[in-house]
Amino acid sequence: MPPQADEGAGPGTGAARRAAVLGSPVAHSLSPQLHLAAYRALGLSGWTYERIETDEAALPGFVDGLGPEWAGLSLTMPLKRAVLPLLDRISDTAASVDAVNTVVFEADGSRSGDNTDIPGLLAALAERGVTRVPAAAVLGAGATASSALAALSRVCDGEVVAYVRSAARAAEMRGWGERLGVDVRTAPWDEAAEGLRAPLVVATTPAGSTDALADAVPEAPGTLFDVLYEPWPTPLAARWAARGGQVLGGLDLLVHQAVLQVERMTGRRPAPLAAMREAGEAALAAR
Repeated sequence: MPPQADEGAGPGTGAARRAAVLGSPVAHSLSPQLHLAAYRALGLSGWTYERIETDEAALPGFVDGLGPEWAGLSLTMPLKRAVLPLLDRISDTAASVDAVNTVVFEADGSRSGDNTDIPGLLAALAERGVTRVPAAAVLGAGATASSALAALSRVCDGEVVAYVRSAARAAEMRGWGERLGVDVRTAPWDEAAEGLRAPLVVATTPAGSTDALADAVPEAPGTLFDVLYEPWPTPLAARWAARGGQVLGGLDLLVHQAVLQVERMTGRRPAPLAAMREAGEAALAAR
């Protein structure tokens, strides 16, 4: 694994710089709308940001072929772990979950990796007044679930119950809990309805996975953070809101993590949160 580095500012702002989001599939990504809105608000007229379909096999050659005009990359699945051997250093946050979603090309030509999903999730929760909870539930056990556990390690005072579909996934989540210092108990997916009673529920599963749970939302739910943003609202989120619970969606996470990416890639702080959220909402409404 690459050596770790302290969190820090990105490179200076040049007259003409490039950035992009990489992944497979990547055509659905809202990242270009968010980043381009930020560039406009910051007056970075020479900056561009695009989507580039890239899989794990193509990633090393792509990164090695980038020129000095490149400022940074956003990474989606399946590249968040595949990129690790290609970096010179990674932040402590990224190292905690072995996942990088942000690459910054430094002025000296080195490549720095960071994970803005974790602080982005925390910032989204804090914006809604969720800074401490006595317990939490996580629905799912993929890469996003490990980032959720890392975030919960900073806001959850008690047990986190992870609802998973297999013994192997359960073992993974318990392992992440030990690594991140989170008290994790696992339970089978068919008991997930019980998890909806937690004061904070983080749903990390693909579209459709939680639809059947909508009828199980309790009368007075707490806070739901459903990381999907399309389709939105999910049946679970819609029922949760109808019952008076607080709901955060994937756009909340996407915007807050993108704010941090913009700041790292451009060196400009603060990034324009309101303009980026407005651009994301407009892009979703147009779909």
